[in-house]
Amino acid sequence: MRDRVSVVAPVARWRAAFLTVFAVQQMLKCWLAATLAPFTDEAFYWLESRHPAWGYSDLPPLTAWLIRLGESVAGHGVFGMRWPFLALGAALPWIVVRFAREAFDARIGWQAGLLCLLLPLAGTLGVLALPDVPLTVAIMLAVLALARVTREDRRRDWWLLGVSLALAWMTHYRAAMPILVGLLFLLFAPRGRQLWRRPGLWQALAVAALGLVPLAVSNWRQHGAGIAFQLVDRNPWRFHASALVQPVEQALACTPLLYAMLLWVAWKAWRRRGEGAPWDVMAFVSGGFLGLYFLLGLFADDVRFRAHWPLPGYLPLLAGLPVLVAAKTGASARRWLAAAVLVAVLGQGLGLAWLGMAATPGAARRLADLKAFPYAFVGWREAAELIEPARQGEVLVADNFALAAELAFFLDDRQPVYSLDSPLNVKHGRAPQLALWHLDEAGLRAAHAGQPMLLAVEETAQGERERFAWLGTICRRIDGPREVARVSLYDGRKRVALYAGTVPLRMPASGDASPAERGACPIWLASQAAADSAAR
Repeated sequence: MRDRVSVVAPVARWRAAFLTVFAVQQMLKCWLAATLAPFTDEAFYWLESRHPAWGYSDLPPLTAWLIRLGESVAGHGVFGMRWPFLALGAALPWIVVRFAREAFDARIGWQAGLLCLLLPLAGTLGVLALPDVPLTVAIMLAVLALARVTREDRRRDWWLLGVSLALAWMTHYRAAMPILVGLLFLLFAPRGRQLWRRPGLWQALAVAALGLVPLAVSNWRQHGAGIAFQLVDRNPWRFHASALVQPVEQALACTPLLYAMLLWVAWKAWRRRGEGAPWDVMAFVSGGFLGLYFLLGLFADDVRFRAHWPLPGYLPLLAGLPVLVAAKTGASARRWLAAAVLVAVLGQGLGLAWLGMAATPGAARRLADLKAFPYAFVGWREAAELIEPARQGEVLVADNFALAAELAFFLDDRQPVYSLDSPLNVKHGRAPQLALWHLDEAGLRAAHAGQPMLLAVEETAQGERERFAWLGTICRRIDGPREVARVSLYDGRKRVALYAGTVPLRMPASGDASPAERGACPIWLASQAAADSAAR
């Protein structure tokens, strides 16, 4: 009886620690999800949810479908949009617990789950309605299923593997990465090569292929717009030395000490892959994700945020970390792990505090003073509030897709909000989707040429050089503009102006504006005056 107590008591303590941190973290995440204004991409995904389809020009359909489900159950609003993602994010540490428990034992399971809660990239997952939430959960479920089928040939585990990969395909084009990593395991791991002879593998691949159906349908209807954006438009496919900084980005995203220890676990797992379960699965999955994403990052998109890409590669390593630390003689490894946990707690605390401050206007001002301005989360509500008193039945137009989606969200999509053909629409892969919905400039002129319009111009949306060129051409896109309202927030860091005018009858001329054209454009002049005032 005494031995039984000595074994069970540590497990109970680790379970209690996990459940306590989980409960506190979920309360904080729920508050943030119910308070934060929509992130730029979130607002567009919400707009996609109002147009149910097989897929969109930037993503497969699952993110929009989840948002539609969320608002169907909980009503329109930020929490209604986000609660399905909160639920999925809350499920992730439990999947890690199950993976580690099956790989080692119950105590390691709760320890790995606790580390998952503390890993900043994983612990904050679900606050925002973003595709990385279902994608990461689907990939981790696939890893759990893969580990199971290498031990037992059970049909339910093959089904889990196939369904997980299908959901990944329905979420993001980055679902190609777990497929590639799985192929490496099947080709080069001894236990992986044995799986080729099992019928369950082909069953799982057939089910996974069903997830490609929405991608195929949407790309066929949009003439390959989604594939073109993800594989061509957003990626230069040439080496850029600036991407060598990726390990530093990852160290900051994971917190430095925990990142270093996870790389140590990956190295140890690779050396022990010949021992079989679970080290071979951990070695190929984690090594594949971390290594392939590093190589891809040297040639792919170097403009957008991508520190979250390798997250699925770290999750299996969380199971191996407490095992390897416990196996080390001496106390140094335990001290390093304790220090890594402490830094991770501080890192995640800072991340959650930043989001909390972004959700509070007064605190957001303090972030602005600290050069950590949460641009993507603030100003949209104030801009939408300008419209109601200024609107007199005009057509609503925004100067870029993000502002159009945010205004549509805060106005509850009571009327369409068109978008001018901003370079931002092309940069973020949203131009083909707006054209398909007839919410671009061509759709605006086709439906409302010569009618009164109310144009919202986000003067701070782009970098200084791009902003200078774009704002100089806006007077071609509205006839007779006159400013009717303006909001300038946080010492001019975010500025939105409203202009009344008329929808042009003809397509505007292409090319940059001449100095004379800019000098005659009240929109450009007002934006420059506001920028000069903010700089003083």
